[in-house]
Amino acid sequence: MLRSPAVAGTFYPGQPEVLSALVRECLPLEGKIAPAPFRACLVPHAGYVYSGRVAGAVYSRLVFPRRIILLGVRHFPYGEEAAILSEGAWRTPLGDAPIDRELAGRIAESCPVLVEDAVAHENEHSLEVQIPFLQVLDPGFRFVPIALGTLDFAAVASVGQALGKILSAENDVLLLTTSDFNHYEDQATTLRKDQLAIDRILTGDAKGLFDVCRKQKISMCGLGPTVAMLTALEKAGRKSVELVAHGTSADYSGDTRRVVGYAGFLFR
Repeated sequence: MLRSPAVAGTFYPGQPEVLSALVRECLPLEGKIAPAPFRACLVPHAGYVYSGRVAGAVYSRLVFPRRIILLGVRHFPYGEEAAILSEGAWRTPLGDAPIDRELAGRIAESCPVLVEDAVAHENEHSLEVQIPFLQVLDPGFRFVPIALGTLDFAAVASVGQALGKILSAENDVLLLTTSDFNHYEDQATTLRKDQLAIDRILTGDAKGLFDVCRKQKISMCGLGPTVAMLTALEKAGRKSVELVAHGTSADYSGDTRRVVGYAGFLFR
């Protein structure tokens, strides 16, 4: 299967030269820390003009392996609630990114919750917007796409347990997870709610993150993927976590009335 781009020309430029240049513009120019290996990262997935610099701050710190698990959101009510693709490639204006069939097969075998399904991925942007960054910064990578919809804690934790087994067995796999944070409230409210979620992520508290987002009505769209990631890292022996960057859409738009929060993390 060849998946065509769904959001080229909207979330990111459709022209290859313009796209490559914008990816590089999203990377920090000053005070850059030498890249290092990490087991996982959390990045946003909005349009590049809004969240690209937060994502770029994370990506600039990574020594990329050749194998990447992309764990993101199923925003739309189409397809399976927990969808994996095990073969084919995803196309962007920069070319085709191949799926790692062998790794996908092992993940699917270890996690019965995941279902082979192209429909859930067809129009989903959360994973697609990461691909051009990887094509520029990590040529030759292979990946496994996983999209999670509205699942309960036990279901997303089971995905995390399965991914934790993979991370424990493989040193050359990056778990790249994507989520935006609070949505469409004013700047002060969003910063307050984002901090509640950030505090739980910094302590690696998967259940605490799930509970605080539900109780405080924090509209973190990638809550399920982030809970799965934290669960996987706990199983794999997480040693440290770092908040790399945090901002909102107001940093670009100037509109503080209805903002979306973005945060980027690295995990050893």
